[in-house]
Amino acid sequence: MSFADRVPGYLERVEHALDARLPGADVRPASLHAAMRYAALDGGKRMRPLLCYASGEVLGIGPERLDDAACAIECVHVFSLVHDDLPAMDDDALRRGRPSTHAAFGVATAILAGDALQTRAFEILAGDGASDAAERLGMIAILAAATGSQGMTGGQAVDLESEGRRISAAELEALDRDKTGRLIRAAVLMPCCAVPDLAPAARAALDRFAECTGLAFQIRDDLLDIEGEQILTGKTHGADAARGKATYPSLLGLDNAKRRADELYAEALAALEHFGEAAEPLRWMARYIVHRDR
Repeated sequence: MSFADRVPGYLERVEHALDARLPGADVRPASLHAAMRYAALDGGKRMRPLLCYASGEVLGIGPERLDDAACAIECVHVFSLVHDDLPAMDDDALRRGRPSTHAAFGVATAILAGDALQTRAFEILAGDGASDAAERLGMIAILAAATGSQGMTGGQAVDLESEGRRISAAELEALDRDKTGRLIRAAVLMPCCAVPDLAPAARAALDRFAECTGLAFQIRDDLLDIEGEQILTGKTHGADAARGKATYPSLLGLDNAKRRADELYAEALAALEHFGEAAEPLRWMARYIVHRDR
């Protein structure tokens, strides 16, 4: 049974886990909790939870020990989407094929929903679950660093500062290593906390894989903004160009952007050679990320 065969089960697993870990829509304050659940449930590729489970498989860790990590990282990701879509940021009215959270619930509620999803992520990791305290503390440290001013949030700040001006490909890669790559890296590395005696070379191989995969993910996103079908991507087509954002196709051209994604894919696979056949789950994830249509 390949990892591809297990993906539907993981998607169902993380959906149920998120549903159980988010406050009910009838719990006070109901409007806030309804917005949180609207943003987080019934949609999305769940790429980061899948990477977390795949990394766990490579390291021999069962999914029951990673459910909290998978939910926490998805809550942080969803919080970032809710805030990215706001009028003060990317001003996007469409997300995952339906109205974005601020379009459905209003700007103020969307801001609060994003705030609450972020803090809920760390509540989940800090709670009593399958992992011991040391594992949870390590996961909290990884996720917090990936989320903060020198991670995803800092990358978003640089992204906003870069709108409407010409930046180099190197500057764009540095931006995206933070804005997109750091959370993907966290998804791959958080399971390492469950293996306290993990060899440094193994962690370094996972880190290199995650770094290459995170950049390839963003390049593919940029390509889909031009070539993708809106019904599949679930996002407004051509939104990046309309906002004057630097993208890999705009800086490198379509063919060179695709070539760069292929180079990163090859580097990601090379990093996994450390694990031999055991790395099949992450090989599948890298292949899916580079060739996806949504």
